[in-house]
Amino acid sequence: MWYRFVQFIFSILFRIVYRLKVIGRENIPKTGPVVIACNHVSLLDPPMVGTASSRPVHFMAKSELFVPILGPLYKSLGAFPVHRGAGDAHAIRTALTILKHREVLGIFPEGTRSKDGRLGKAQPGALAIALKGRAAVVPTCILGSDLKRRSSFWPKVTVVFRKPMDLEDEKGTKLEVEELSEKLMEEIQALMDAHKDRNS
Repeated sequence: MWYRFVQFIFSILFRIVYRLKVIGRENIPKTGPVVIACNHVSLLDPPMVGTASSRPVHFMAKSELFVPILGPLYKSLGAFPVHRGAGDAHAIRTALTILKHREVLGIFPEGTRSKDGRLGKAQPGALAIALKGRAAVVPTCILGSDLKRRSSFWPKVTVVFRKPMDLEDEKGTKLEVEELSEKLMEEIQALMDAHKDRNS
């Protein structure tokens, strides 16, 4: 109830302030474990994607964000910390537990925000977690949230969800994870290219 209340408030706020538009929400499976994999350009991205989603999203976020007051708030909304730069076993276990409970995990495959708005290379962890958790992977893009690079007085943000990738026959070998990670980023880039003019 708390998550849905905050989502409702944010949906009103984002539609007024950022003209938030959501495309493809129906592509998020209604049940079962799901990984929403999105590009990352701004601190606004997690709340924007969480607001746009049809299901509550648990975001893996850098540990530096979990400061006093804000940290407990993030956790109350399903976020959990990850220590970047090395494999964080606790964060991985938390992510897999979320998928085991057939919930939705939000991941930014690049591992950090893009400094120039361009899509970077995916870290293999996102697909490895999704395959191990037997989750549907929904390629997602967010456009317009990089407010520092936009001169518009009234910004427009668009979140686009694509149909889940077909991972049913994948075994999760290192080579498969690398190839699927590349494919995932190609699908996110395709979304960005297809919708960038509509968001201008």
